[in-house]
Amino acid sequence: MRNRKRAYAAFSESDIRSLEVPMKIGLLATVNDEGLPHLTLITTLQPSEPTQVVWGQFTEGLCKRFIRANRKTGFLVMTADRRLWRGKTAFARVASQGKEFEMYNAMPMFRYNAYFGVHTVYYMDLVEQYGQEVLPTKRIVWAAIKTMFAKALARKRPESVLNPWTRRLVNRASNLKFLSYVGADGYPVIIPVVQAQALDGARVIFSTSVYGDELAAIPAGATVAVFGLSLDMEDVLVRGELSLRRVGGVKCGMVDVRWVYNSMPPKPQQIHPEVALEAVRSF
Repeated sequence: MRNRKRAYAAFSESDIRSLEVPMKIGLLATVNDEGLPHLTLITTLQPSEPTQVVWGQFTEGLCKRFIRANRKTGFLVMTADRRLWRGKTAFARVASQGKEFEMYNAMPMFRYNAYFGVHTVYYMDLVEQYGQEVLPTKRIVWAAIKTMFAKALARKRPESVLNPWTRRLVNRASNLKFLSYVGADGYPVIIPVVQAQALDGARVIFSTSVYGDELAAIPAGATVAVFGLSLDMEDVLVRGELSLRRVGGVKCGMVDVRWVYNSMPPKPQQIHPEVALEAVRSF
């Protein structure tokens, strides 16, 4: 596959130093109770040893439950200069003390925060990683132009699964988008799809002219997750069935969205289908 020429069983010392920086984007892909992909922003994600990845928990969310039921995970870490590392890990254990616990809580973000700190450290065994990549910015720009062209020609649907805020976040060209699916070996895979746009109120579309080999390897009709993230750390997660097709001569991926999730604090929760409110009957 393009950008995945070789798998490594360990991180190099250079990799570890590059990913120690606090200003980076970390994504953890997990598998939910139905066997479907789930993506979570984990800014503390980093290798601590050549064959170990760690991250610190300071908020609640679904991924913490998912990895205890299914150890297989995928990860992506991207630094501020748009270098990125991807791979697979397996959940090993948690700890509420130790070297990594002290390291995280000594960071300015947590040390001087009056409301929360890292209360649990998760340890992941590295299965494989694919070495340093550089996000192909020029190719992504062209892919975004192709996406907008296809979007203008595609027939729209009247459904309203994606609310206006979600559509604005996905459509903003400066925002990052990533796709995940569960591979044949049960490990979730993460692929950048920065060029993605909301086609209408129910679908996300993107040109497959970048990372095309990896996108073409996704099984027909697979359920995928798409995570949208702004540089202000606003984010949203959608999930639905992927189809690959031509729109106006442009090879595109199209996600028929059926599930939307807000993963941001203070209240991560499902947005669509809407969850019925329940009265509080005990205090």
